[in-house]
Amino acid sequence: MTTWLVTGGAGYIGAHVVRALIDSGRDVVVYDDFSAGLARRIPEGVPIVEGDVHDAVTLAHTMRSHEIDGVVHLAAKKAAGESVDLPLYYYRENVVGLLSVLEAMEGTGVRRMVYSSSAAVYGTPAVNPVTEDEPLRPESPYGETKVVGEWMVRDAGVAWDLSWASLRYFNVAGAGSDALGDTSVNNLIPMVFAALDEGRRPQVFGDDYPTPDGTCIRDYIHVQDLADAHVAAAERCEAGRCADVFNVGRGEGSSVHEVMGVISAAVGRDIAPEVVGRRAGDPPATFASTSRIEAELGWRATRDLPSMVESAWSAWQANH
Repeated sequence: MTTWLVTGGAGYIGAHVVRALIDSGRDVVVYDDFSAGLARRIPEGVPIVEGDVHDAVTLAHTMRSHEIDGVVHLAAKKAAGESVDLPLYYYRENVVGLLSVLEAMEGTGVRRMVYSSSAAVYGTPAVNPVTEDEPLRPESPYGETKVVGEWMVRDAGVAWDLSWASLRYFNVAGAGSDALGDTSVNNLIPMVFAALDEGRRPQVFGDDYPTPDGTCIRDYIHVQDLADAHVAAAERCEAGRCADVFNVGRGEGSSVHEVMGVISAAVGRDIAPEVVGRRAGDPPATFASTSRIEAELGWRATRDLPSMVESAWSAWQANH
């Protein structure tokens, strides 16, 4: 039985990954500074180390004392807009933090990593569905930190035989249970729920894009499917040498208007969104080619957009 350290394991995505790894028969240790994570998300009996990813000494001690076999590195800051205003903060948290994790791994002989990357590495893709071989043109410091992170993991793989997989997430939504809902108002679906709670009309940022209904198109992936993709990547890293990047999405796009319609159905009324101006840096359309992860890891998303929205709404109601 292998033991995986999950940095950021008390976060929205991290808590789902922790449960999926446990359900797969693996042992898990959570490492989190609780700046965004919630201890109540972590299953009873799972060891928790409260620590900063910049603290390579504590990381190394954790890896040794718990006999860690691999790391799922999720701990990072992820608001693209905020990263424009705070670029050095994002580089410190996402790049220097990863450096500390890799240094601790190298020093303790941990040779497996699943790295949390993002579709933000593509920026505005020239074609859709976007494949992993498309040029990387990030349009925010956040996206840039994810590109640098992928380079660091790749180079460590060459230098000291790290077996790794970088997962480029698309738009994560939904909840595996009511206790694990997304609390971030940086993501579209919880942003809509927050507006409804406050008696405001949800906002659609621009309806004049070159798309069928004028609103941006994104690839939405259920967080439980995403967690299962981490298990598939961990299994691949355990089985032998792995050195690859993988898109994690459903392979199809949904427009903002379509998402608003699904939300209206879930909440049982017309939410009457308000169209406002575009946000800077929003590409018209981004959705994934998932052929590589299906072929190499045997993973495919199984949950649709209504199940994402319905589970997210149920979790939101349970916690607000």
